[in-house]
Amino acid sequence: MISFDWITDPAIWASLVTLTAMEIVLGIDNIVFISVIVGKLPPERATRARQLGLAMALVFRILLLLSLFWLIGLTAPLFTLFGEAFSWRDLVLIAGGAFLLFKATLEIHKDVEGGHGETTTAKVYAGFAVIVTQIAAIDLVFSVDSILTAIGMAEHVGVMIAAVVIAIAVMYVASGPVAGFIDRHPTTRMLALAFLLMIGIALVADGIGFHIPRGYLYAAMAFSAIVEVLNVLARRNRQKQGA
Repeated sequence: MISFDWITDPAIWASLVTLTAMEIVLGIDNIVFISVIVGKLPPERATRARQLGLAMALVFRILLLLSLFWLIGLTAPLFTLFGEAFSWRDLVLIAGGAFLLFKATLEIHKDVEGGHGETTTAKVYAGFAVIVTQIAAIDLVFSVDSILTAIGMAEHVGVMIAAVVIAIAVMYVASGPVAGFIDRHPTTRMLALAFLLMIGIALVADGIGFHIPRGYLYAAMAFSAIVEVLNVLARRNRQKQGA
């Protein structure tokens, strides 16, 4: 007989709320990447790519939660280099961080130098496949980091899955407005790419054993975002006054 005693257990509800909040915060990195990368697609394709990206993030996280023993094994030392032990988790974080650094640097270079847009239908379809593949790769990196961080905060896998589902739902709601804002205000795209550089550095640092508290990163991102929003409002007011 299935027991539902957990419904009245305040400890379980507290762990669900805490874990959900943490998953939402950790999902900020994912939202920024998806919002930037889908901006290279037409609106209807961008929406589809964003939906696929978040769906893959949900699937990856649930699969990892259902493979907890295997996942925990990813933290076991694999080899030692220069006195520092490296695990599969470290290698995944280093690879993901390096990809973010490469991708953000490439996009910044294109924006500064002036890239050439793709106009043919074939190229748009090819771009869609490439972008979805990139989203899937980064989703996997963020999923490993997110779930490994979550382990120990909740005793029940069901609670972890519920927290992940709620967090992904919040990310889905937030990703649309964030992507739209970046698309409407080109200067915010450069800021978002700078965020990706910072996230990439943090992932590589974590992989080599130098942990940068995420709170510092998110505080810097929040401050920069507020400043950029004020700049957007100031430009809009100047345009209205000049009209």
